[in-house]
This record gives sequence, C-alpha cells and structure tokens, in this order.
Amino acid sequence: MLKAVILIGGPQKGTRFRPLSFEVPKPLFPVAGVPMLQHHIEACAKVLHYVEKPSTFVSDIINCGIYLFNPDIFQHIGTVFQKNQQDMLLEEPTNGWHRAEAIRLEQDIFTALAGQGKLYVYKTLSFWSQIKSAGSAIYASRLYLNQYHTTHPERLASNMEGGPKISGNVYIHPTANIDPTAMLGPNVSIGTGVTIGAGVRVRESIILHGANLQDHCCVLNSIVGWDSTIGKWARVEGTPSDPNPNDPYAKIDSETLFRDGKLTPSITILGCNVTIPSEVIILNSIVLPHKDLNRSFKNQIIL
Repeated sequence: MLKAVILIGGPQKGTRFRPLSFEVPKPLFPVAGVPMLQHHIEACAKVLHYVEKPSTFVSDIINCGIYLFNPDIFQHIGTVFQKNQQDMLLEEPTNGWHRAEAIRLEQDIFTALAGQGKLYVYKTLSFWSQIKSAGSAIYASRLYLNQYHTTHPERLASNMEGGPKISGNVYIHPTANIDPTAMLGPNVSIGTGVTIGAGVRVRESIILHGANLQDHCCVLNSIVGWDSTIGKWARVEGTPSDPNPNDPYAKIDSETLFRDGKLTPSITILGCNVTIPSEVIILNSIVLPHKDLNRSFKNQIIL
C-alpha cells in the first residue's frame, strides 16, 4: 500500500538553481553533507505532537510547504477529482485546458479539508530557510551545521593531531583527502572524494564530490562543483547574501540577477568539471559546467 508521497517536482526543473541543477535535482543537492531531502526525512521522526489550526492569524507564523497526511488523503483526492470531472461537463475549456486535468494541493485539497475540520498545523520554533538560488544553499548549510551540535554531533569535524585546522562548524566526508596544513571553516562542507592540498583556505563554502583544491588556493563564499579543479594560488570568492542578522524573521532577499547592466555580486558558483588555472581570481561569477578558464573573471556569467 502506498504510504507516502514526497512532492519534489516542478515545471521549471530547478532553473533558478542552475548550474548545479544540471547535475542533480535540487532536493538531492547536499546541504551540510547530506541531501536536502534527507534532512526532512530525519526530522519526521522528531514530530511529537500536533496543534490544531489557530482560530486567529499570527503574522510571524508561516506555511513552510511541508505536509503530512495519513492514507485517507487519497480518498479525498479521488473525491476532488470526481467533482472536477463533473464540473468539467458544465464549463468551457480555457486555452484548451480543463481545470479537471490537474488537482492543486493547496487550493483544491486543503480548502476541502479545512471545511471538514480535518486540517491541522504543527508549530515549530526551528529555523526555516528558503533555497531558491544555488547560492542560498550556503546559508542553509550554515543553519544545519549549527544544528548538528544537538542532532548529529558526530557529523562535525574537530581539530585532531595530523588533521587540518578546523574553525567553527565543518563537515568532512570520510573519503576526503585533506592536507594537515589546510584551514577549513567556518561553515564548510566537504563532499566525497575531495582532495585539498597544502595551505588551502576554505571558508563559507560547499565543496562537492571529486573536487581538487590544489596547494595554497583560497575558496570563500563559493560552491565548487563536482570534479572541478582549482589551481595553485588561485582565489575563488563570492559575496555573501545572508539575511539581516538583527531581524529574527529576516530572509534572503531575492535580488535581480543583473543590476545596472552588471551581474549582481553574489555567491560564486562553479559548475561540474570546471578547471580554474593557477594564480587567477574568480570573483562573484557563475561558471557553467565543463569550462577550462584561462584568465581571471569578475561579476560575470561564463557560458
């Protein structure tokens, strides 16, 4: 019997998350070392009770878009579908499309459940972070790495003899090969099979599977794609887009990609299999997959 449905699809196929979504669906992108979806699955075991939907609106409570149903939901979906089919016989199609051809979860299902008194909410004081653009994954990674202190302390790296210098919250996959003179953190996630050479500095960044950071390179506020290489003494740096730390309900601003004809300074993103040569600087740029660069770039999208 079907017990669970996890809705992760969308008509745009992660366009705002490119170039990272070229290689993996956004819900499977690793944040703090594990896929986004795994964080939700692990959290499901921690829901202890439900609170009935409040009768008055509270402005600082949001709908995070995560829903939990029992198997009876499929009966409700069937009922709504049959009703839409009946309504279709009485209405004219709009632009060749009938409303009965699709069921909208929030508009069609939730409205019916609320009318029957079967819709409840679970109130939580835990953090919530929206991940739309690729760069926003770094802020979400910081939140999860900090949460690991109470939920998964074994996932956090620590300073050990013969190991790299760790500053703040850092995740390192056991298969990564890191020189003991490297310095990592805070807010760094190192994926499977990553190689980090002598004197490398990584801060506020995500380094994905198979990446190679050669001696004395520097990576700040960036995401380094799968199997990418950063040459010796190179510098890859972005501009953080964190929300206002003085506002407890702040969120990351969705700035336009371009401003005054130039790329808005943001997190630097290297797609899959990008090669950065030695002694160059990549600043506030987005590099699409499979590019071999031969010079420095600033505030550009490299196609």
